[in-house]
Amino acid sequence: MNETFTSRSEIWRQRLRRLRAIIRSAVPFASGVFAALLALLIYDSLTPPPTPLTQRDVSQTVANAMASATPPPTFSSLVYQIIQPSLVLIQTEPPATDDGIAGNIQTDFRTLADDEVATGVIINDQGDIMTSLHVVANAPDIYVIFADGTQSTAQIISTQPENDIAVLYADRAPEVLVPATLGNPNAMRIGDEAFVVGHPFSLYGSMSAGVISGFDRTFEIPNLGLMEGLIQVDTAMNPGNSGGPLLNRYGQVVGIVTGLYNPIGEDFFVGIGFAVPITTAGGGAGLPPY
Repeated sequence: MNETFTSRSEIWRQRLRRLRAIIRSAVPFASGVFAALLALLIYDSLTPPPTPLTQRDVSQTVANAMASATPPPTFSSLVYQIIQPSLVLIQTEPPATDDGIAGNIQTDFRTLADDEVATGVIINDQGDIMTSLHVVANAPDIYVIFADGTQSTAQIISTQPENDIAVLYADRAPEVLVPATLGNPNAMRIGDEAFVVGHPFSLYGSMSAGVISGFDRTFEIPNLGLMEGLIQVDTAMNPGNSGGPLLNRYGQVVGIVTGLYNPIGEDFFVGIGFAVPITTAGGGAGLPPY
């Protein structure tokens, strides 16, 4: 009986010793957990919760982002940057008599020479300048001013009278020539953007924008004859624009400005202008056809 009681007592003492050992080993872990929880409670009590976003905050953030964003440039501004280095101002002296092309004002179809100022465009690496024939046909002297300010006299080296096209060569070219890129008018459609850059009323480097209004127009033009296959545009053009480039949205020359239609016989724009397709005009400069 005593032995049985002793055995049981020994068993309970062993169990108590194991329990104390487990408790002693668990105390550091429990202390760490308690310390971590305490630290979290202290941090949470010292750190205020974030302020919730309101619709006004979201709207203001979006507005600030939009205000700081740089919008992409417009097609028209890119077109101007592309063509401006290739632009040429042409100056002439008036014809000696009143029966010259530039003085022929009694007609509905108006050429756009203002006697002294017109426009041209560099078309190749040799510096050849394409313009309208009526600009220079009766001029005793021709002067050109390039985009970099270089001034020179110029000579007519080829003409295409049936299309009102002349090609000039400057006696003094700028150090850096920037020929325009020629496009394909056959790839254009009615409604496509159309840009004209030139010197209307002697206002250097002016740009106007519109659309292609029609193709394959034909007119009988005094002193020039029958002109066929013209491009019609509603892009504003006035005296001084003659010989300048008609451009597509990529800054490519698709035509050479030649004249406008005005049923009252005046020489200002009323919404219908014409250009010779560059595919046609290029023949006057020996350019290959498309």
